[in-house]
Amino acid sequence: MYVSSDNHTFPLPSSPGPPLLDPSCMVLSITLVKTFLNILMLAIRRKDACGSLLECFCMTVVFVDFLLLMVLSFIAYFRDFALWGVRFTKYHICLLPQILSFAYGFLHCPVFLLAGVDHYLNISKTSKVSPLGRNIFYFFTVILIWIAALAYVLGDSVTYVSLSKQPLSSYHCPFYVSIQSYWLSLFMVGVLLVVFGTCWSEVLTMTQSLRVISYMKETALYFPFAPDWDPMVICKKQLLTKLLICFLGTWFPFVFLQIIILFLDIRIPAYVEMNIPWLYFINSFLIAAVYWFRSHELKVTETILHMDPYVNWNFCFIPFTIHHTEKTEKTAAVIAC
Repeated sequence: MYVSSDNHTFPLPSSPGPPLLDPSCMVLSITLVKTFLNILMLAIRRKDACGSLLECFCMTVVFVDFLLLMVLSFIAYFRDFALWGVRFTKYHICLLPQILSFAYGFLHCPVFLLAGVDHYLNISKTSKVSPLGRNIFYFFTVILIWIAALAYVLGDSVTYVSLSKQPLSSYHCPFYVSIQSYWLSLFMVGVLLVVFGTCWSEVLTMTQSLRVISYMKETALYFPFAPDWDPMVICKKQLLTKLLICFLGTWFPFVFLQIIILFLDIRIPAYVEMNIPWLYFINSFLIAAVYWFRSHELKVTETILHMDPYVNWNFCFIPFTIHHTEKTEKTAAVIAC
């Protein structure tokens, strides 16, 4: 088997003899599972979330993966055929995911930066574009991102040499690892660990008084003994604590998985790693970061904070009291995850 890091390929040791499963069959199975997971994540997301650049990019990832699955299934069924003068064989079941892997590997950091700028403009309300105009802008921006990625991959001489000179045996199917996703994951996990180290005492205090309640037909986390705060000022450390609890309340299993992957240095193919759970994880991280960076502009009465399909952030900021509690004069911090 071959692994590529930053468009350089090197062999991994493998056991002699033919594998138990055909490599093309494994690629097809992995693509099927990934496509099903993408569709499942889209189906269970919050439907009232506002549109964003990253949300639009997620839709294109689902479409590209579904299209890849259909093409690979067609090739696997007919095995050897010609279409528009091009002969397709079982070799292409490995080649097409390789090309897509290079494109996915190139997209992590550009999408992360563009999505961060988009969230900052939307949350700070500096953009005056209408919703329709914003969606059109998102669509053409994502199309340009894909065109740039594919042009870079197909036009890069190093990538071309890697694809053309790698022998495809009957036992091995090359795959590629994105160095961008590794450093991006390391950065986000590092930030979360630093934040937890800064606010661990506040996190423990708040979680000890945690109660699960029902608010507006949604399950919410109620903190009746939240630290006192000025109703007109948002303390950065208190806000950071609430954002951390809100984020980990939804994404802790995924954060734990990222830590294991980084610690064990597990190599994941780029066409597998670019998936909808990973993109929504980035989306929640960016929203929390933008909220914290502009905390001096936030007002505790803000309610238009529905930017995340999975994490409900608005109860972090709205002061209100829960009926039938002993101390209703205190501000209650309620977080719905």
